[in-house]
Amino acid sequence: MQKRMLGNSNLEVTAMGFGCMNMSFGYGPAADKQQAISVIRAAVERGVTFFDTAEAYGPFTNEEVVGEALAPFRKSLIIATKYGFDMDAFPGLNSRPEHIKQVAEASLKRLKTDVIDIFYQHRVDPNVPIEDVAGAVKELIQEGKVKHFGLCEASAATIRRAHAVHPVTAVQSEYSFWTRDPEANVLPTCEALGIGFVPWSPLGQGYLTGTVDKSTQFDANLDLRADFPRFTPEAMEANRPIVALLTDFAQRKNVTPARLALAWLLAQKPWIVPIPGTRKLERMHENLGALDVVLTAADLRELETSFSRLTVHGARLSEIHMALIDR
Repeated sequence: MQKRMLGNSNLEVTAMGFGCMNMSFGYGPAADKQQAISVIRAAVERGVTFFDTAEAYGPFTNEEVVGEALAPFRKSLIIATKYGFDMDAFPGLNSRPEHIKQVAEASLKRLKTDVIDIFYQHRVDPNVPIEDVAGAVKELIQEGKVKHFGLCEASAATIRRAHAVHPVTAVQSEYSFWTRDPEANVLPTCEALGIGFVPWSPLGQGYLTGTVDKSTQFDANLDLRADFPRFTPEAMEANRPIVALLTDFAQRKNVTPARLALAWLLAQKPWIVPIPGTRKLERMHENLGALDVVLTAADLRELETSFSRLTVHGARLSEIHMALIDR
């Protein structure tokens, strides 16, 4: 299994991680617990060492599943989790230092571990100075309860302010072939500071695989995409040229669109580590196959030129979720 360093942190992980969220939350009903555990353990058997969860997923149940699934292999793995939501007033935020420390203690128990490898702030809290957040995580690191400090969906300015208090190991934001928000400022900042970058939804919340289209129904009670402007039937139809571009190019490469989309991400920078998630064993194997896809400089130029001629229709998240993004 190929490995990558998350920036200058000396934290080595597999070149592709595993996002565990949708085992419990987000894109449809929760998976059967034993099914979830078996897929996560199959990823370990394939050599994956990097697993991502959060207290907000479930809430809480995803950490419990991940903790149980990974307990037998814990010493050889990197587990990332997140704090920062007010779970009593979700999706309200709470990154007060005392709350961060309470979440850490609860997450350690649910994950059946004595240390959290990466502790991300799930969303930047405008009511708490990022210096205070970084200071709280720094104390947890000094106590041996956390190893590395991470941020999610943070702006370049916030990343710099946090990094000045304690080195940020990784930034996790949505990034994929059709979601390019980090390219303007966040990726250059990560490169300048030696910070790793972890794209969530690297397959465009499933759309880039070609398996989702205007006829797909999303249950508003169980699937976040039901409220996302990019997933209205009209937007999905309008965005078909993006899937067609990936599908046509993938056929020439004799790979699936999902593998091509992940290979494209991997080719952007050597310190980018995507974390696709799935409940299905066959999809997990399909995703890991992207590590064997070689894209030349000419391939990347052609994909970029073709994409530049297209328009992405619809915001990537709902207004409520976009309001939580630090810009």
